[in-house]
Amino acid sequence: MAVEDAGRLMERVRARDADAFEVLYDEYHRLVYGLAIRVLSDPLVAEDVTQAVFLKVWSSPTLFRGGNFAAWIARVTRNRAYDLLRSRAIRDEREIPESLPAEDAIEDTALANVTAERVRGALAQLPPEQRELIELGFFGGVTQEEIARQTGLPLGTIKTRIRTGLRRLRSALEGAVTV
Repeated sequence: MAVEDAGRLMERVRARDADAFEVLYDEYHRLVYGLAIRVLSDPLVAEDVTQAVFLKVWSSPTLFRGGNFAAWIARVTRNRAYDLLRSRAIRDEREIPESLPAEDAIEDTALANVTAERVRGALAQLPPEQRELIELGFFGGVTQEEIARQTGLPLGTIKTRIRTGLRRLRSALEGAVTV
């Protein structure tokens, strides 16, 4: 895809054109994932970074100010991956759970097997108070504690809304997955 084509697509994304976003995702998700996997050496985390980068493209399209889109999105991806590595390096081990519940693994699998369009559609069906917290936590890389500080909501409320939203999201996505 030519740089000019990506630039025009980003203009359409700024106008909230989901079709243009989908074309960008289809053209560049392999590049983003490839860079993330090289930096992180973890396929699941690389998938998370890929989703976070494309959520940033959708939610903040004005960050791209023109030029070579591939170079810009590569820089965004590397920065996100390195930020994640740095945050892990300084994170206290007490904050990391010893094991994840099986429910979370199912949700991760469901999310990994659907297209960006299906995820957007399923997210759009969630109540705003759940959708916004999930977008912050899972696609924005913000911890639940940080979300509580930013929103002024109690941590327990944040956890409940995210858990409820993830269950609804999983149900919506399970119905959308084609085998």
